[in-house]
Amino acid sequence: MNTSKCMALIRESLIVRSRNSIRDEKQLYEHAGVLVPIIEEEGVLSVLLTKRTDMVEHHKGQISFPGGSVDEEDGSIRETALREAQEEIGLQRKDVEILGRLDDTLTLMSNFIVHPFVGFVPYPYNFSINRTEVERLINVPLSVFNTKSSGPKRNSVEFEGMTYQSQSYSYNGDLIWGATARIMQNFMNIIGNKLLLLEGKK
Repeated sequence: MNTSKCMALIRESLIVRSRNSIRDEKQLYEHAGVLVPIIEEEGVLSVLLTKRTDMVEHHKGQISFPGGSVDEEDGSIRETALREAQEEIGLQRKDVEILGRLDDTLTLMSNFIVHPFVGFVPYPYNFSINRTEVERLINVPLSVFNTKSSGPKRNSVEFEGMTYQSQSYSYNGDLIWGATARIMQNFMNIIGNKLLLLEGKK
């Protein structure tokens, strides 16, 4: 696979589109920045996700992106995403190549507007996991999110005593749902078919 061509394709696809930005004029929501880390592992493009511990405040035990709430000292939401990735998994900011932004999305239960940034991360990488927040890392091939094959399923998800209707993906026994699933569907809707065509030429 030509990694540089793939990254250029992702960057160009994100630049030329109109991004859906959620306005919060009444300041009803908290804001979070997350990193969508794209890696190449043995010629396969994957996204690096985390399984959260039961010790975190929000989304206990869920599959998510590195990221978190905006702090006052953050210069931008992009800086929030990079800072949180460094705190959670030891990913140094200088090692992340930001390729662009995806659409904002709302969380189902914690009242956040999530702002996703797509970044390319070198792999393998010497990650340092914050065991208070992250149980483990999960590399999920982008093909899992290919809507023309498996695609997202809409399921009833039981979480903390409540039932949610959410699109979801399953991978190696892990359920990817909620905002994480919506963000990945957004990514694949924009870029997925182009990447698959490019992969087919390798």
